[in-house]
Amino acid sequence: MSNFDFNKIKGAALAPMAGVADSAFREICRSYGAVFTVTEMISAKALCFQDKKSRELMRFTENERPCGIQLFGSEPDIMAKAAKIAAEYEPDFIDINMGCPVPKVAGNGCGSALMRSPELAGEIVKAVAAAVDLPVSVKIRKGWDNNSVNAVEIAKIAQENGAAAVAVHGRTKAQGYAGDADKEIIRRVREALKIPVIANGGIVDKQRFEEMKKATGCEIAMVARGALGNPFIFAEIAAGTPEPTVTERMETMIGQCELTCERRGEKRGILDCRKHAAWYIKGVQGAATFRKRAVVAKDLNELHMLANEIVEKCK
Repeated sequence: MSNFDFNKIKGAALAPMAGVADSAFREICRSYGAVFTVTEMISAKALCFQDKKSRELMRFTENERPCGIQLFGSEPDIMAKAAKIAAEYEPDFIDINMGCPVPKVAGNGCGSALMRSPELAGEIVKAVAAAVDLPVSVKIRKGWDNNSVNAVEIAKIAQENGAAAVAVHGRTKAQGYAGDADKEIIRRVREALKIPVIANGGIVDKQRFEEMKKATGCEIAMVARGALGNPFIFAEIAAGTPEPTVTERMETMIGQCELTCERRGEKRGILDCRKHAAWYIKGVQGAATFRKRAVVAKDLNELHMLANEIVEKCK
């Protein structure tokens, strides 16, 4: 049984991002003030077939809490079974992905494709909510494309079938991550529901967060790409903390990379560290050259040396 309550949460949360929002990054973002985190999306079918990698994706530490586990799939019974397995890892909530636009997910009837099947979407939410004694959230999009904007309809269905919260990405599946997020559709969803609505799309700083909050009325918003190499955004949003110094940026980068390698082993971990390091380096003096070195770093020692060079150059 989870004591987590979306109604009691206000502020910026870390959005689930495949290949990005791993355990180390979630912990770092939480330390800077993210109000909750969510795992990378996990295939319900793979989980039911006891896929080792899927189970690894569900592991999180106490420092990442509140933390939800996100599942994707298109079969109610499989989603329910997967939710029960996920519940064994004691997350604070279960999140259902109905927003992913990538072909290998949406093309198989999962993710954003569920927005085209309202009845099935409702059955999935109902099955998952009945399977676990945890809050269930649903992450959706504006619609499949501009000719089928149905976020309000899907959100209502989610609420009717037991969802505790709905997150709305203000872009259609056809848009992917391009263009501006539609704040109006998020506002309409919020006004149509009694449960909390979480705004998502285009939040890269405190100003954008405040604009989203004012335009939609949502108390919670998710930060996705705006947090890449910039977990400091959560402190900025929560307390108006100023932009970090280059030293703090590099210290945080190294701290995250050390956590990653500690949890995954340096050989595997360094591969994930490279892209994060490149994001942290963005914007510093000589960034292009430093990023080229970061993405081929062979071990933590190379990243330490690189970070020290950057700090020295930017003094």
